[in-house]
Amino acid sequence: MERYSNLSHEELHELLETLHDRYNRPEFIEADPISIPHSFERQEDREIAGFLAATIAWGNRKAIVKSARRMVEMMDNAPFDFTMNASEGDLQPLLRYVHRTFNGQDFTDFILGLRHLCSKWGSVGEAVQGLYEREGSIQGVLAELRREFFEVEHCPHCEKHLSSIAKGASCKRLNMYFRWFVRNDNRGVDFGAWERIPTSALYLPLDVHTGNMGRALGLLNRKQSDWKATVEITDSLREFDANDPVRYDYSLFGAGIDGFLKYMIFQFLKEQCYARPRVYIQAISYRP
Repeated sequence: MERYSNLSHEELHELLETLHDRYNRPEFIEADPISIPHSFERQEDREIAGFLAATIAWGNRKAIVKSARRMVEMMDNAPFDFTMNASEGDLQPLLRYVHRTFNGQDFTDFILGLRHLCSKWGSVGEAVQGLYEREGSIQGVLAELRREFFEVEHCPHCEKHLSSIAKGASCKRLNMYFRWFVRNDNRGVDFGAWERIPTSALYLPLDVHTGNMGRALGLLNRKQSDWKATVEITDSLREFDANDPVRYDYSLFGAGIDGFLKYMIFQFLKEQCYARPRVYIQAISYRP
């Protein structure tokens, strides 16, 4: 992805802030996988539902939300109680579940992995926060959470659905899940429930949208969307907000999915022919 912006540091900051304010609002929730944990009041239910929704969050968002809702319906709309108490017979119907490459056996193995974590720590939130306090970094949490999750017997196929930082994966879905539960800005989207992890420690959920926008804006040079790219783009965003760099996930992801990137490229190319007006002025006034 070529860089399509000649913005100064101040102009880029203004653009990121404007896009953040546009997308970080409750209206964002309905069409996003975060709507799944938002449909529950109990924290433990939110954590289980959120983990599963994040796990299948690749591809079309509408399809993701639909499949995630079917997941929690198959768990009797009581994700935590089902996870902790479902019998072997209760788990059998889950084998019919399919979302792209995530199949019913994967679903069952993930329930058992979550049960193991919750039995050991009390809840997923306690596991993530406890591992952060023990390891001292999100990288450590990503590695140890995956290791403990797969301590129980499981089919090898399901391992592909929980990214391995040891193999250099971007860990987009877990980073997104962490953002949901760590960030607290009183805007009504992220939950801010895991108070023992600072927002400064989080990493951007790097996917095709955030990656392409980041490259176009000069925030990311690396072509691969792997862990090194995740670190690079997060470090770039820390220059604009060291305490909460991941809030710009809204800026990059929101703009990436609604056609802003194509618009920005068009304006950039037009500038090359006609010179002025500046891209960022047009971008700030852009409406999808």
